[in-house]
Amino acid sequence: MNVLVDTSIWSLALRRRQPSDDDPFVAEFKELLGELQVAIIGPIRQEILSGIKEQPQFEKLRERLQAFTDLPLLQADYERAAEFFNRCRSQGVQGSNTDFLICAVAERYDLAIFTTDNDFLHFAQHIPISLYTPSRS
Repeated sequence: MNVLVDTSIWSLALRRRQPSDDDPFVAEFKELLGELQVAIIGPIRQEILSGIKEQPQFEKLRERLQAFTDLPLLQADYERAAEFFNRCRSQGVQGSNTDFLICAVAERYDLAIFTTDNDFLHFAQHIPISLYTPSRS
């Protein structure tokens, strides 16, 4: 199963100075990488690279991420993301535009979302997304 990996997982694995293999999310991420089951989109790439203060660290991370090709996004993905935003908001569930774009893309590509962000648990109660659960957790 291919998995759309959210910023929270990428950050655990790549942005920390010493990622821990004891972390079940990092271990699972590495396993998915080895099986070539990891997917990314441009907005996630932007979030991963945003906020890095030191240029050498930014360049190193950007270089590492260049190994991954962004899934193509369509106009329909943005429209579906807006539908998801509106549906969740009408149920009192808030989320970011990027989070709902992740949901829309995951739905279209039939991908599970791998995240530590609990907001996605709330989204899943109202929109048709699947969340990936690490086998080690």
